[in-house]
Amino acid sequence: MVKALFPGSFDPFTNGHLDVVQRAANLFDEIVIGVGTNLSKQYLFQPTEKIAMIEKVTEQLANVTVLEMSGLTVEFMKQINADLLVRGLRNEKDYLYERDIAQMNHELGDVETVFLLAKPDHQFLSSSLLKEVASTGTDISKYVPNIIEKALYEKLGK
Repeated sequence: MVKALFPGSFDPFTNGHLDVVQRAANLFDEIVIGVGTNLSKQYLFQPTEKIAMIEKVTEQLANVTVLEMSGLTVEFMKQINADLLVRGLRNEKDYLYERDIAQMNHELGDVETVFLLAKPDHQFLSSSLLKEVASTGTDISKYVPNIIEKALYEKLGK
């Protein structure tokens, strides 16, 4: 039985994230979406809000759970007995960034990382870009699940 961790800040969770989760859920026995905090980012949603929304969006996936993550990813993996990490790659910039993190995780905890390439229609999506576009009131419905679109506009006052 293979348990995979898909970590991220997910502020907000996009259709690109959802696609990675759905594909990973078909590859591995169990997926844990780890909602973490990156100290270099400013967030719109609180962890509890993100968890509730992601749980709702993934409720049809029986082998997916959502947990709040803190500390180092490799330590969280030990806590939940995860076997490997799953990460999505949109482009070469993501690859260079994720390659270094994967190597550090391997050095710190002998962790394997599996990369799933983003589908072409998700390659340009980023949470920060979507927040910027949504802040203008522009329609983002094809980029995020419906529940997240509504919450995003509500937070932004749109």
